[in-house]
Amino acid sequence: MASNMQLPPLLLLIVLLPAVASRAPARTPAFDENYVPAWGADGYHLVNQRTKIRLAMDKNSGAGFASKLSYGSGFFHMRIKVPGGYTAGVVTAFYLTSEPDSGNHDEVDFEFLGNVDGKPITLQTNVFVNGHGRREQSLHLWFNPAADFHDYKILWNPYQLVLFVDETPIRVLRNLTGRVPGYEFPAKPMRVQASLWDGSAWATDGGKTKIDWNRAPFTAGFHGFSIHACGSNSSTPCNSPDRWWNANKYRSLTAEQRAAYQNVKKTYMIYDYCADKDRFKNGKVPAECSYN
Repeated sequence: MASNMQLPPLLLLIVLLPAVASRAPARTPAFDENYVPAWGADGYHLVNQRTKIRLAMDKNSGAGFASKLSYGSGFFHMRIKVPGGYTAGVVTAFYLTSEPDSGNHDEVDFEFLGNVDGKPITLQTNVFVNGHGRREQSLHLWFNPAADFHDYKILWNPYQLVLFVDETPIRVLRNLTGRVPGYEFPAKPMRVQASLWDGSAWATDGGKTKIDWNRAPFTAGFHGFSIHACGSNSSTPCNSPDRWWNANKYRSLTAEQRAAYQNVKKTYMIYDYCADKDRFKNGKVPAECSYN
């Protein structure tokens, strides 16, 4: 998948997805059209501003919300601004998960792990298939995600799973199930969720640095609540080529996207489970590490 293109790092990050972008609706959908509060809906920890949601966390509670439906494929996105300043132990999450969200579940995660003053926030992504996780990849982004809103996107179709930051692919999982023994790819219907919660046990320095509740409340903003996806109860199969996100142009990365993706891995990635052979029995990393 590596490209021979040799471009400066910043140029590699400017990778447009015109077909996806052009399908965004002109109007801004309200939160209530596709989402409902999941927890912390007391008017303080979750504030519904119609086209925006503000989540807050203090020692009493965090908060979260979820899509009304589960989906079998689609293009999911959210504009997010994470808490800034001293945020050690604070986790801001945007993810897909099947139900129940434990046991043999599927899950695709964006998780922003807070840090102490002066140190960068870490973006960690993870993928669970049939309850098998331990697929963490971590980045220090090329911008401060607490300074402004940015787009975080998930393209999930029968051919590939791609996570984007703005227009730049940062993680790719091809679907080679049935062709590669032991290969796993998420296939269960999943619901969209987002949350702000206490991850002191593990999020910063492996749990050594905890939340300072004197800095609370920690607040995160979310907007962009449109969903382009196939409801799991749809009469048209979610793998149908009639779904625009299943079309040929979305079945693999373009050359420009591949170059940008390789640049992210080279320049901004600080941890990749595929390179951590000591973590796995007999040094055998998951099957996808040889193909992605």
